[in-house]
Amino acid sequence: MSLNQPIASAVSTGKCKIGAKSSIDSLKTGVAKVVVVAANCPKEEHEDIERYAQLSGIKILKFEGTSWDLGEVVGKPFMVSAITVIEPGDSKILKMI
Repeated sequence: MSLNQPIASAVSTGKCKIGAKSSIDSLKTGVAKVVVVAANCPKEEHEDIERYAQLSGIKILKFEGTSWDLGEVVGKPFMVSAITVIEPGDSKILKMI
């Protein structure tokens, strides 16, 4: 099942942090519900996200597209390597974990 629609819905109706650094900060503070990581997320950032997600017990969803694709899904004209869902809004993304 594609993550495109649930991600777009979470961004438009819920509360999300866009970008790897913001995602790591959300994991450190424990406000994240789920993190979505692009397939080509830089290795160092991906390792940091995995480490903090494991420590805080937060699930990571792998987005099969590139960071350009993820940026397009969230409505940004730039690369987005990761997003964190804090409040899902009307999205069903938490049911995909």
